[in-house]
Amino acid sequence: MIPRSTVQVEVFDIPFDLKVTCHSPGTSGAAKMSEGSNVPENLMYNKEHEWVRIEGDLVIVGITDYAQNALHEITFVELPEVGSTVEANTECGLVESMKASSDIFAPVSGEITEVNTQLEDAPELVNEDPYGQGWMMKIKPSNLDEEKKALMDSKAYAEYTESE
Repeated sequence: MIPRSTVQVEVFDIPFDLKVTCHSPGTSGAAKMSEGSNVPENLMYNKEHEWVRIEGDLVIVGITDYAQNALHEITFVELPEVGSTVEANTECGLVESMKASSDIFAPVSGEITEVNTQLEDAPELVNEDPYGQGWMMKIKPSNLDEEKKALMDSKAYAEYTESE
């Protein structure tokens, strides 16, 4: 999930020092990436930058810290309707920010059982806590055993983002 946008930058001859450090809550046990993003080891990831946490017979989905850092200040989240079905690797929602908009992709196939309605009024939760309060949807998977083979573990995802 890389933002689709064109960025125009103006450079001025003004000397300055800039130090940026990004932190996210709940980062213990996380692999660090060069951008300051974190990759919790207990999750799985897809190439579109969604994370997956399996809890019982449900899959909880959100966008990664890497994705929210790339988007920056998230202003709007559009999620699928509860009861709808999604297919793995297809668009199922949208995230908009001051910088860009980006599609949300379903990492697995199944039925949407719940969406995070808090994001309607507080989309910034995705920036503040992408792996906690910023979760997006819960899916009752229809083919999890097969589809999770296509997902990456934390180490593979960290390597993938560093190569982008």
